[in-house]
Amino acid sequence: MSANAPQPQHNLVLILARDLASRLATAVFLVDPQGDLVYFNEAAEVVLGRPFVEGEVMSAGSWSSGFQPVDERGRPIPLQELPLGVAIIERRPAHRELSIRGGDGIERLIAVTAFPLFTHADELVGGMAVFWEHAKT
Repeated sequence: MSANAPQPQHNLVLILARDLASRLATAVFLVDPQGDLVYFNEAAEVVLGRPFVEGEVMSAGSWSSGFQPVDERGRPIPLQELPLGVAIIERRPAHRELSIRGGDGIERLIAVTAFPLFTHADELVGGMAVFWEHAKT
């Protein structure tokens, strides 16, 4: 996408969520109603081992497999079982501990809490995941 290409318009709730996330020291990942990446903050860059690139398209399928999430037994976790996948697919909050491989190649144990974002009870506008790294035991 070129620097002059128009950015997609997002719902005000997502815009405000991004503003909040940009001010937090806690890792935050935001997606639109289709699960496509909208934003992740600087704290998330550290945990994910890669920078956020404005305008980069990262679909739900891409981010959900790109960080190679696995459960405590090392089994891959599909999108619909990841907390953010549950939040956008089932439209309910979810929490889980899992391991990911960051863009820097480092495996990290993280805890993730995700929830859907609504403007009205029936209007899903996206999802937000808050996560943090755990020390391996």
